[in-house]
Formats: sequence, structure tokens, C-alpha cells
Amino acid sequence: MADQSTQSIVVDAPAAAVMAVIADFPAYPTWVSAAKQVEVLETGPDGRARRVHFVLDAGAVKDDYELDYTWDGDRRVDWTLVRGQMQKKQDGSYVLTESAGATTVTYTIAIDLTIPMLGLIKRKAEKVILDTALKELKKRVEA
Repeated sequence: MADQSTQSIVVDAPAAAVMAVIADFPAYPTWVSAAKQVEVLETGPDGRARRVHFVLDAGAVKDDYELDYTWDGDRRVDWTLVRGQMQKKQDGSYVLTESAGATTVTYTIAIDLTIPMLGLIKRKAEKVILDTALKELKKRVEA
């Protein structure tokens, strides 16, 4: 069973600038520490990625997987797992809320692994994933 985790961060930039960084998958290996390879396999009519292949190496967690994306302008992006080695489910989203030139980014993710993992360890791992992803995104956008 996949538990959902959610975390938010405020980025000092407009939503369009934040979403542009989120949507630039080929650049991920330059700023996402765990992303070793990221390849857009298919794009939609809006020019944004619809299917993306990831090779992830976060030390204890390594995976090779594909995600399908759906975009709602610069307000929201959702994704779901197509296939993975370590994961049997991943549903996630970034929701962007702009106010006074800053953007609150809310990251929600639910992951179910192919190997059993104690709930406490899994929740801690998800918190680290969320925290790291949001901090790296903020640093990249504000750079």
C-alpha cells in the first residue's frame, strides 16, 4: 500500500519560472543529485514531456523507471509510474501557487516498492526525497 507524503516550500520566483525548471528534464542531472540519466521519450502537443525515463542513484535507492506526465499550464503537473525496477507504483504532483512574486510549491508523492519496507523507514525515506527535491528545486530556480 502506498502512503502519500506532502511537503511545501516557497520559491522566490514566479510560477512560470518554477515550472520551466520542473519541465526541463534533460537538465535534471546537472541539479538533481540522485538523477544520473533523464531522457524525454515522448512530448505532448504543448511541447512538454509526456513520458520520461529516469535512472536514479540515491545511494541505498537505485531505480530505472518511466513516468507519464500531465500538465495544467504553470499551475500543476501530475505524474504516474509506467514501469520501474524498484517501484510498482508512483503517483505524484507539483502544485504551484503564486503570490506577490513568490511561488509556493507543494510536492505530493505516493510510492509503493516491489520490495517490502517497514512503514517507519519508508516514511523517513519519502520525507528525505521530498525535502531534497524541494530544496534542490528552490536552489536551481533562485540561482
